[in-house]
This record gives sequence, structure tokens and C-alpha cells, in this order.
Amino acid sequence: MIRIVIFLIVVGLISLGFIWLADRPGDVVITWQGKHIETSLMVMTNVMLAAMAAIAAVCVVLYLILRSPSLLRNMLHRRRGERAYQAMSGGLVAVGSGDIAAAQKHAATVNRLAPHEPLALLLSAQSAQLAGDRDGAERAFRAMAGRDDTKPLGLHGLFIEAHRRNDPAAALAHAEEAARTAPSLGWASRAVMEARCKEGDWAGALRLLEQNLRTLEKSVYRRLRAVLLTAQAYALEGRDRSDRDRAKALALEAQKLAPTLVPAAALAGRLLAEDGQHRKASRVIDSAWRANPHPELAQAYAELRFGESARDRLKRIEAFAKRVPEHIESAIAVARAAINAQEFAKARAALASYLAAPTKRIALIMAELERAEHNDEGRVREWLSRAVHAAPDPAWTADGHVSERWLPASPVTGHLDAFEWRVPLTGIAAVAPVIEPEPPPAVLPSAPIAPIQENTQDHVDVQSAAPPADASAVLARLRRKADQPKVDQPKVDQPKAEPIIPLVHAPDDPGPEVVVDEETEQQEQEREQETKASGWRKLFG
Repeated sequence: MIRIVIFLIVVGLISLGFIWLADRPGDVVITWQGKHIETSLMVMTNVMLAAMAAIAAVCVVLYLILRSPSLLRNMLHRRRGERAYQAMSGGLVAVGSGDIAAAQKHAATVNRLAPHEPLALLLSAQSAQLAGDRDGAERAFRAMAGRDDTKPLGLHGLFIEAHRRNDPAAALAHAEEAARTAPSLGWASRAVMEARCKEGDWAGALRLLEQNLRTLEKSVYRRLRAVLLTAQAYALEGRDRSDRDRAKALALEAQKLAPTLVPAAALAGRLLAEDGQHRKASRVIDSAWRANPHPELAQAYAELRFGESARDRLKRIEAFAKRVPEHIESAIAVARAAINAQEFAKARAALASYLAAPTKRIALIMAELERAEHNDEGRVREWLSRAVHAAPDPAWTADGHVSERWLPASPVTGHLDAFEWRVPLTGIAAVAPVIEPEPPPAVLPSAPIAPIQENTQDHVDVQSAAPPADASAVLARLRRKADQPKVDQPKVDQPKAEPIIPLVHAPDDPGPEVVVDEETEQQEQEREQETKASGWRKLFG
């Protein structure tokens, strides 16, 4: 709009100029080399304007003639660039869609048209990776790493290729070079930090974390710093007195940065309790317990005061558990303290709501309770058997690795703060095989046969119909089968199921007691009396 207004203003001024000249006519006389030229002012002005236009046109033509080689070169270069850009776009789309042939074709076109362009090198590396040409991809990434504008990208590609060929030393070297070149690269900083964590260089990992403070969110920075401080405190815990004081300071700082970090609170509480600062230790553990109930916190709180009686400890644990009521960890903490204090009724009351579907820990605690209260080995074995088949309890898990204690980094991938307190089998959809599958159904005669149960010294599963071990029982079963009318039964091929994990009992373990029904035993005796006169007895005798 502004340009239109300016154009109209200029045209108006030129028109006013011509009108002004037309209103003031005059004569122009030119005498040059004996020639006399006389004309009006308006005609002279028009001639001068036409001459200027002709001179400008001639200058333009001469300029185009002189500049034609460079103009032609620029035009061809522009067309070449457009073709290269189209090939790059098509190649990247082919790489994204997984079309190896199209990606290689476009990469060859780009390398012919614009071999030194950054996107050409990237397309070559991507197409080589897609085709499985590791050497070609590494050559392309090395070419990118040798240029200033593509060095971070080339180092990242070399880092990935080193990981793929299982060369951690080369991967670490590329990550360190990338971190020095561009400290803001998150992948390089994480790789170097994970390497420091694997080596146990917690101080070096902390320095690297401080260097990348600006690139991290505040909450992420606080959490990672708390994890590294906790790891450093664990490393210093078992040394001399000065190192223990340093470990306590680090654990307290970590607990302030991340109040829900269970290992930091448990370690800080334990170190404070060893120094006699029981109230401060109680506050530290209590704040973490309210946010994240955990068995390590319950154990640390139970061990705060040395030398106290079991009943006093039970009172403290009961008050501690009331801070997070209706939680399984509170119930387990109270039950353990009650068993130690010989308050078995309180232990049963604490676990009562979890006995319908107990976890492994609940079943083991109930077995311990039965042994401590009644010394009933039968009930103990029952709870131990339920513990074998009970649902698993949460554990420290990272990348499929289950650890008995918390670790600052995953031993599988080296990722920092990877361990989580959760059930290890969460997310596994496959059904685990049974320990001992049920036997295949047998072809039975038309008349039903009552099951026989005998007391034997071998282990007998009460839930299944196992064959009796006594010879008389076997003879009785054969007699009954012989007395039945023969019925043609279709042949059914039943595969024999072998136990996956054979169950072997100790020699001194007679197994669970088999309860024999009196009515069933009486029926068996009557059948034996009826078959005494049979000729089958002589045959089997």
C-alpha cells in the first residue's frame, strides 16, 4: 500500500512538472560546429529524456553481454541446487519410510549434485545405516565430524556406531569430545556422566552435572544431584570418622534436595542415630516415610535407639505406622515389631486385612509368627508353601535387573537414577509355566470308581488323585476294574507330561498329612470282603 502511494506521488509530481513547462513556453537555440538548431523547450526536454532512455538500454545490453557467463553459471547452479534439494527431501522421506532402494538412489543423486553439503553427508549416513552398511555410515559421520558446521552431528553418529559395535571406549571418547565442543549437548553430557558413574567417580559426575546446570530443568537437576550425593555418601560411609561426617553431610543435603529419595533419608537417619542425634534422625525418616512408605525407612526407624526393650520399640513403631495408616508397609512394620515383643495378637491384627491374598513377605511373616507363637510346623509349612505361590513383593528394579539394595545407576545401561521400587514382574504378559503340570485325563470305564487314599511316607498332594503306594490297594483297584463289563473305548493318544521342575523332598520330611475319610475307608473294606471269594485273588496271589 505504501509503495502504491509513493508511486502515485511521483507520477503526480512529474505531471505537475510537465504542466508547469507547458504553461511557460520558450525557445532553445543550439549552435555547434557551424550548425544552428532552434526548437521549443518542451521538444528539447522530450529529446533529452528519450536519449537518456536509449543510453540506459544500451548500458543494460552491454552489462548483460559482459555478465552473461556468470549469469549463466549462476542459473545452472541454482537449477542444480533445486535438483539437489529435491533429491535430499526425497531421500530423507525414503529413509523415514524405510525404502532402502529409493534412499540409496537419492543419496547417489545428492552426492553427484552437491557432495559437500551437510544434508548430503547426513543423507549418505542415514541411507548407509538403513542398508546395514556400518562402514559407509562411519565414513560419512567422520566426514561430518571433520567439519565445523557438522561436527556435533558427526560425533553423535560416531557415538551411536561405537555402541552398535560394542566399543564403549570409543563411544566415551566421542561423547567427551562432543561435550567439550558443545557443552549444551544433552546426550554427550549424559553419556560422560554415566561413564563416570560406572567407574564410581561421583565427584567427577557432580562436576559434570554442575557444568550442565543451565541445560537442565530445576527439578531434574535437584533429583540427579541428590542421587549423586547419596552415592558419594554410601562410598564414604565405611571409612574413618572424618569420612563418616562427610557422608552424613552429603546424605542430609541429598535428603533436602529430594525428600522422597528413600536411600538418602535412610542413610541420613542411620548416621544421625549413630551420632546420638535421635530427634533429628526421627524427623528425617518421618518426613520421607510420610511421602514414600518403604521397608528401609521402617527398618531405619526401628533401629534408631540402641538398647531399648522390644515393647518400647513396638510402641514407637505403632506411633510411626499411624502416620501412614492403611498401608501394607505400616502393617508389616508393626507385625515384625510385635513378633519381637511377643505380642502375637497385635501381629495377627496388623496383618489380618492382607491374609486373603498375601504376598511373599506376608506369608513368610505369618510362618515366622506361627513358629514363634505355637511352634506348629504344619502351619509353618502351610505358610511357606503359600509364600512360594504368592504374589511377588516390590523390589529395586532397573532395566529388568533386580537388586537387593538401591544403586545410583543401572548396571545394565548405566543410566543414572534408573532404579524404581516396584514389582519386578510388572509388565510381563507371558504366563509362567507351572512347576508340575496336572496329568492328562485317563480313559475311564463306564462305572465310576471311588478314589482311594492311603497313608504313605512319600509326599502326596491332597489336591490331586495320586496312585497309592500300598500293594493291597493296587490289587483292590485291579479287581474292581476286572469286575466291570468291558466296553470298547476309543483309543486316545495322550502324551505323557513330564514335570518341568521335579519336586524333591528332604529325607526327614514326611510331607503333609493325608486325611482319610472314615466313610470312604469303610466302603473300601466292604468291597474287599465282597471280592475275597473271587478267583482273581488266587491269580494275583
